[in-house]
Amino acid sequence: MTPTDRRSSPSVFAMERGLYIAASGMLAELVRQDQLANDLANASTPGYKADRAAQASFGELLLENSASGQSIGPLGLGVQIAEMKTDLSQGPVKQTGEPLDVALAGPGFLSVQTPQGVRYTRNGQLTVDAKGQLALATGAPVLDAQGNPISVGGHSADLVIGPDGSISAAGKTLGRLALVSLTTPLKIGDNLYTGTPGAAPAGTTVQQGALEGSSTNPARVMVDMIVSLRAYESSQRVIHAIDETLQRGINSAGSVGGS
Repeated sequence: MTPTDRRSSPSVFAMERGLYIAASGMLAELVRQDQLANDLANASTPGYKADRAAQASFGELLLENSASGQSIGPLGLGVQIAEMKTDLSQGPVKQTGEPLDVALAGPGFLSVQTPQGVRYTRNGQLTVDAKGQLALATGAPVLDAQGNPISVGGHSADLVIGPDGSISAAGKTLGRLALVSLTTPLKIGDNLYTGTPGAAPAGTTVQQGALEGSSTNPARVMVDMIVSLRAYESSQRVIHAIDETLQRGINSAGSVGGS
């Protein structure tokens, strides 16, 4: 067999292709590690929803012997992160006793105003800004059903927030939290989402003096990180093994050609 025959043989082709397959696996696990690290960092963030990285194959290539035409078998073309899915299931509700804390029980989101436009969140850890308006800790004002900021003045300590989101103090109605449903919600960072808003979901209520906890399960995330790291290391070993095999083939071809 000549050196050219060696390089064009199915086994060598499979090894060369294997380098790309293993590399794609390493890249996919790097993305997954970033996602898991972000979930773990937000294990104590109110209203945070954990993500799931869905992997998909690039497809398969059918190998056959060029001389006989006999089929050898399929060869995968690697994997990729096909989609990041956010688990929007209800998180645990914990009582805090703070009058500005609100937890949403059921599907739905609060509306807030950001420099990029209206965004949506499940984080009910509210505060009163310098203008006397309800806002998130980031400073984004919380909106009412008409899309306006909610002014509470100096009533932060005696606010009463009803199950329907109505806000009052000293018997005076100050506004109502805008509760909306979202079609195709997309997480964009800072615990905010974009999407097409709709009417408040049926059965969704507001609980004052409570917060919805993060849906991150730290124990599960740690296990997933270990599994992901092992997969990454396995791909590394595959690349190392293929590299050594190809190097031996090159050295052997050189010896044959020089003899």
